[in-house]
Amino acid sequence: MEQLRGDQAVWVFDGQSISIRYETKGWFRSHLLKALGSLEVPVDVIDTVDFRPRATRRNGWVMNLRLRERTDPYAAAGAATDDKAQPFRITGPADTELVAEYLADQVRFAASQAGPSDPVAATRLVPALPLHIRTCEGTARLETDRLTLAWEGAYASGRAKRGRRREYAFADITGAEWAPVNNTGWGLVRVLTRENSQDVLKPKDDLGTLRTGMDGSSAESYHAFLLAATVIAHLWARDAVEATGAVGAGAAVRALEAASGSPDDDEWIFRQIERLGELHAKGLLTDEEFSAKKAELLGRI
Repeated sequence: MEQLRGDQAVWVFDGQSISIRYETKGWFRSHLLKALGSLEVPVDVIDTVDFRPRATRRNGWVMNLRLRERTDPYAAAGAATDDKAQPFRITGPADTELVAEYLADQVRFAASQAGPSDPVAATRLVPALPLHIRTCEGTARLETDRLTLAWEGAYASGRAKRGRRREYAFADITGAEWAPVNNTGWGLVRVLTRENSQDVLKPKDDLGTLRTGMDGSSAESYHAFLLAATVIAHLWARDAVEATGAVGAGAAVRALEAASGSPDDDEWIFRQIERLGELHAKGLLTDEEFSAKKAELLGRI
């Protein structure tokens, strides 16, 4: 097991995944990384590792994980966050460069040997549901089946306050985006649906939008960014299951079986049961579907 301590995080690599624990103490720490706390990144979502020695002002090193397509919800959420808030980036001083480069080589090799990534892998890289955020304009709550926006904050427009509250069924959501409004730190998160994706409205009048940072708080803009990334991760998981041509547990299992392993291997079976449990916890499977497929898998042992 390899451990690497950087400026903003500690990475521990066990050959199968990288456990990331973010350093969150101090006023200068990233609000986004503080909200995340920690992440577990399996090697099968990693496309490559970008390692750059002597890349900082003090000749320190920089390492970035580049994830496979449709597994990095943060990159897909909209305008990029600043470098210090990148969840799959770590930096360190020159005297630990050899250790960092060795870890980069180990992770790069493991990723090259990994099979296809889990179809719902992106949901493991975002906070668990329900996710609730508050901004100067209102609140947002993401659950397994819906997203609720409410405008009761002091900075909500008259139109938004009259709307008060809007619920979007998750089945109707097609996307989410986050964007900074200007260099003062203002930002917004917008949910896209089949009905409003073509609408062109001012953010203060858009009942699919929640604005942030107008009271000077930078933390809430990052929380809005986290909400957008979480919506995207669950949309990808939904699409991956539906892409198998069916819905429910049968589709979920086929997606998992396509990922890796042999159906005759006991270890593989228990791994699939664990993943089914995650799908069940995220609301992608009903109680009945989960119980039936768990029994089916156990019957193979």
